[in-house]
Amino acid sequence: MSIAHLLEDFKLQPDDSKLHLLDEDALEEQRLAAFEQGYSAGWEDAVQAQEQSRGRVSDELARSLEDMSFTYQEATTRMSLSLEPMFQSLVDVVLPETLNRGFAARLVEQLCEMAQEQINQPMQIFVPEGRVAEVEALLPQDLSSSTRVREHAALEPGRARLQVGTSQREVDCSSLLTSIAAAFDAYVFEAKKALANE
Repeated sequence: MSIAHLLEDFKLQPDDSKLHLLDEDALEEQRLAAFEQGYSAGWEDAVQAQEQSRGRVSDELARSLEDMSFTYQEATTRMSLSLEPMFQSLVDVVLPETLNRGFAARLVEQLCEMAQEQINQPMQIFVPEGRVAEVEALLPQDLSSSTRVREHAALEPGRARLQVGTSQREVDCSSLLTSIAAAFDAYVFEAKKALANE
């Protein structure tokens, strides 16, 4: 038994009109027109895809540059903060010791400068408690014998007062240390603030 009765017959038109068959030339023209239409549509799709890809690459590049800038800023801030313990020990230990060692030499230098201005005048150096021997040991031998080093209880460590005749001068190494410490604290504060804002 045949199944032809189950399949649709395309030769018959539903409105009983005549079926129009194409000859080989007309069929070839239709094929060329369809190919041309498909080729044009493909070309337009390719151009559009390329433009979208170029836009996406530009956006990604801009985003990458922005991320890189942010990463650089964050890295320098974090590096600065990682140096905080070193700077803190520098301000708390190294600089005070350095200033302490150079304190007596700085006093003698200032005293010699003042002595040149006022020759043959009595010279006095007032230092904090416990610094007399250190300062006396650094005084030049050719300095006037009227030079006296005295302790002064009111003077804080790192400070001294020089007097040659009527001329007086203050030496304050501790204020330098205080200004360095303040600058360091301000730097660390700004670095932490910048990191908190990121």
